[in-house]
Amino acid sequence: MSAKRWNCARATGKRSGCVALAIVAAAVFVGCAGTTPELGGGGTVATGGAGGATSTNASSQLEKCSQSLGTLAVVEDQNQPWYRTLTQYRLGSTVPVLRMMIQQSNCFVVVERGQAMNNLVQERALQNSGELRSGSSFQKGQLVAADYTMSPSIAFSQKGTSGVGGGLGGFGAFGAVAGLVAGGLKSNEASTTLLMVDNRSGVQLAAAVGSAQNYDYNVLGAGFGFGGGGGGGGALGGYSNTPEGKILIASFMDSYNQIVRATRNYTAQEVKGGLGTGGTLGVQGGQTSASSGGAVPTAIMPMGEAQRRLAALGFDPGPADGKAGARTTAAIRAFQKERGLDVNGRIDAPTSAQLMK
Repeated sequence: MSAKRWNCARATGKRSGCVALAIVAAAVFVGCAGTTPELGGGGTVATGGAGGATSTNASSQLEKCSQSLGTLAVVEDQNQPWYRTLTQYRLGSTVPVLRMMIQQSNCFVVVERGQAMNNLVQERALQNSGELRSGSSFQKGQLVAADYTMSPSIAFSQKGTSGVGGGLGGFGAFGAVAGLVAGGLKSNEASTTLLMVDNRSGVQLAAAVGSAQNYDYNVLGAGFGFGGGGGGGGALGGYSNTPEGKILIASFMDSYNQIVRATRNYTAQEVKGGLGTGGTLGVQGGQTSASSGGAVPTAIMPMGEAQRRLAALGFDPGPADGKAGARTTAAIRAFQKERGLDVNGRIDAPTSAQLMK
């Protein structure tokens, strides 16, 4: 055999070996086209259903509560840029799956504050119009208040933020196998935020940032680029079959789990002097207690409260109706004179301070 024919045969053998390795690698990676999304390091996605306090097929990683902490509405700001980004992935509202997870956990009772409120209003309108059957019981006073509101947002979502194997092509037989995952092992990540607010006071009760991560194997992404590392398999597509939606749901589950853990041992924040009355950081020329060294109250006392306080101290302001009538004004003036204040008949800051003592 001539040297030329020998070299050709040897090259053909190498190429056949590369093909064999590529086929083996493809068989391996096709079976694991992506890993399960990880909740902050390991996890799953939301599954199953919920009915009342019971749940079916709920994720084993979802936090559960033996008793509910209150009623909760989930409200999504669809004007935010992150929501518009969801449409690029053909993903809709995050509210349905969040509500399911919340009900499965039994940590909160979910109340409707979304589009279905239109249906609630419609049924009551039909009742008032006389169209509904007798005994339908849609009279007023039956809706349950939402103690808390939970708001979701997506702080970061990206598919394929990092890759492994993209630079491994073109190195003989190893390059042929590496070409199968060239570009290849992709990290999909998402970070989500949940905020929970007390609806009566407006105080934020809890906040949590969750994350999720998984890996896709872009099998055949640059495969069969033998010898020179050239492409050819790219047109065959990849087997990245983990949707972006599963990553986001897993991340929200991680966020929600952290909210539950935080609220189980909830301790209310306190501010000296009371919440929303000026705080402890004074401002020069301000009217709060901290601004004036405690000489004046953090807020002017409402007239009705002042009337009740005056009556308790032995002054006669008349009925506590919140109106500054003649009897109330006389009672204020008498109180101010007794306490050495400026006698002006008004509930000003110094007068409020004395009434609060």
